[in-house]
Amino acid sequence: MKRRRQFRFGVINETMAAASQWLDCVRRTEDWGYDVFLIRDHFVPDVFGDQYAPIAALMAAAMVTRSLRVGTMVLDNDYRHPVLLAKEAATVDVLSGGRFELGMGAGWLRAEYAQAGIVYDSPGTRIERLEESLQIIKGLWSAAPITFTGHHYQIKDLDGTPKPVQQPHPPLLLGGGQRRMLTLAGKEATSVGILTTSVASGALIDDLRERLPESVEQKVAWVREAAGSRFDSIELSLIPTVIMTENRRRRTEQLIAERGWGDIPVETVWEMPSILIGTTEQIIEDMLARRERYGFSYYVISDRHAEMCAPLVAGLAGR
Repeated sequence: MKRRRQFRFGVINETMAAASQWLDCVRRTEDWGYDVFLIRDHFVPDVFGDQYAPIAALMAAAMVTRSLRVGTMVLDNDYRHPVLLAKEAATVDVLSGGRFELGMGAGWLRAEYAQAGIVYDSPGTRIERLEESLQIIKGLWSAAPITFTGHHYQIKDLDGTPKPVQQPHPPLLLGGGQRRMLTLAGKEATSVGILTTSVASGALIDDLRERLPESVEQKVAWVREAAGSRFDSIELSLIPTVIMTENRRRRTEQLIAERGWGDIPVETVWEMPSILIGTTEQIIEDMLARRERYGFSYYVISDRHAEMCAPLVAGLAGR
């Protein structure tokens, strides 16, 4: 498979600093050459720590940058009504001059639902609700008023305002690791984030099997099957573990021990699409190979590692 989309790089915010420091981080993200600044959607610190509310924070980020795009990775559909979200997202797109990217998901963190008193429905129900939301949001971004009658939402003759700058709509990212979610992503998304961890239990599990090449190939195949003829227009994304080192073998052995991966060979780790380990040159070579094999061209890096990974961004700029 040959998918030669140009590389893009995002930084995902994992540090809730004071306002001036946080905005400086956003500015540095642009200065280092990244394409997108992203925020998750959680209100308990259990997994990713404390964070600002995504929509308001992204608007602030857009106001202190020139060309840096801003986006969510990803909003939990159950936390907002789609009518409200369509309006908020379009507003950010308009006020940022067309720089917004909407990432959405069906929700997964069971403990967060419990603490907030939100009903944690089955995966099938949550994905069905997300599917309806996507139809409503896209409809409200279109030219005419919409009426929608679904199992979860009913909308009557509603015209969404404002309309987004980007047409037919801002880029839409959907992420997942299992067939049903990746099928929906293949049908509806502009970009698809491939998960190489498991969230099916309602918690984040680092399952070694999810990281192996054959598992990732299957996930991409589900997207391809659902997308049909539009597959080549879809951008594939990963959030990798990046470790810069001059001693690749020794550091990989340490990683295996840290993750409790038993006695797997270091070569197995080097083949994992979501693990990038080595010198700048080795990692760039691996990223080029993974674009060739799987189609990955959009990599999202933690803000804690954004400066460290800036040479990768520079080395792959325009490629």
